[in-house]
Amino acid sequence: MKITNKISNFFSKKTISSSIRNKLMMDWSSEKKFFENRIKSEKLRLSEKRPHVVYYFHSLTDPYSHLTCQILESFVNKYDVELKILLVSDPNNVFTPERKMFIDYCLNDALNLAKYHGLKFENIGQPKEKNILIAYKILNFYFFQKEISQIDFIKLLIKISSSLWLNETDTFNEIILSLGEKEKQIFDTLEKSLLREGNDKLSEFGYYFGSSFHYEGENYWGVDRLNHLEDRLSELNLKTENSQPYIINYLQSNFNLENLNNRQVDLKVEFFPSLNSPYTYISFKRIREIFEKYPVKFEIKPVLPMLMRNMKIPQTKAKYILSDAAREGRKNGVIIKKIYSPIGKPAERAYSLFPIINDKGFGFDYLERLMESCFFHGENIGEIKYLEKIISDLGLSWTEIKEELKNDEWKKLLNNNLNEMYKGGCWGVPTVKLSNLNSDYEYYQWGQDRIHFIEKEIISILSFNHQ
Repeated sequence: MKITNKISNFFSKKTISSSIRNKLMMDWSSEKKFFENRIKSEKLRLSEKRPHVVYYFHSLTDPYSHLTCQILESFVNKYDVELKILLVSDPNNVFTPERKMFIDYCLNDALNLAKYHGLKFENIGQPKEKNILIAYKILNFYFFQKEISQIDFIKLLIKISSSLWLNETDTFNEIILSLGEKEKQIFDTLEKSLLREGNDKLSEFGYYFGSSFHYEGENYWGVDRLNHLEDRLSELNLKTENSQPYIINYLQSNFNLENLNNRQVDLKVEFFPSLNSPYTYISFKRIREIFEKYPVKFEIKPVLPMLMRNMKIPQTKAKYILSDAAREGRKNGVIIKKIYSPIGKPAERAYSLFPIINDKGFGFDYLERLMESCFFHGENIGEIKYLEKIISDLGLSWTEIKEELKNDEWKKLLNNNLNEMYKGGCWGVPTVKLSNLNSDYEYYQWGQDRIHFIEKEIISILSFNHQ
């Protein structure tokens, strides 16, 4: 078996026992260990007399990197740190299941992010391969061969990235023509192999995507996680200017619902969770707030966890997901504490009861309780006594509900939900779909960090209808 396959299979049910997996998941998400590691890292940095160094990894083929490089100058000016910019290549396929869908989704998502945060994204197509190589060679040349300030290099990076995504070559040609004969000779010998330093360092830090930052043991992905890095640097008193708390801020909603005629509203929110997803767990609170706050119809549509769909999660990715979900959860007032992964029989039993419970109007409450058990209380949700108690707590008849343990109808339901999720270009959870019951309008968002996009879209539609 290839090394990549061994890594890919590490976190699957077939190659690791549930007790070991649960222990690893709790280690990776532990709040106590998180802050202990921060303290240890800072003590080690001081003992080794190292400066504060933040690494930024840029991939020219990653649309999120195109957004992130636009805030680098603000970052350098705002914090008293040494920023090291390294170039990296595309992530290995083991980190990106459904590669074609992944590429398309990331591009559309980056376009939405750009609009939301007031950043620039000039094009909606993929860069051409020949332009990618030239762009990397230009950046490597200026990085290694020319004396250029960091701010000027950042401006060049933005310029090159913009030209690449526009698929226009005038900028590239002008730069190459401006080189002297000896410089051209050096330039012509440059290859993509110079990406090796960035790729090796990114791997050393236990991460796999470009557009990311690293500081003393922690990884921060793009503009979405920049706030966590800024919090950490501010706590270390590294802010150099008295400015806004964050370089990138979420927009606040201020729509007044008091005078809205609810009978005219025909919006529907559909929520696609899975029982083994920490990102799903930390999203339930905010999803509840949406359907309780806004006059929308709501439906919950669970799907099988990725591991039960024969998708693989490498250990490196699993570790980041757990630590990042815990970090995001703390920001949103949801704590990951004690974990019991429901992969396999526990999930199957719990899912088998969902259809009848959902028909009785308790589908969301049921799955919310299951998620709390999986990621806070560390309970085995597949045990019969557990299921009996949770059904009783919901005010339902266990005698009636338990009969559903004998049938497999839930499999067809979850498969239909999965197909609907794929229809929107999403293969992971949590996915949220917003639709208009009187038209063919459909709006999908994937990720707990995109729930605010759904809310923004609801507000936009309600505001328009209210005019």
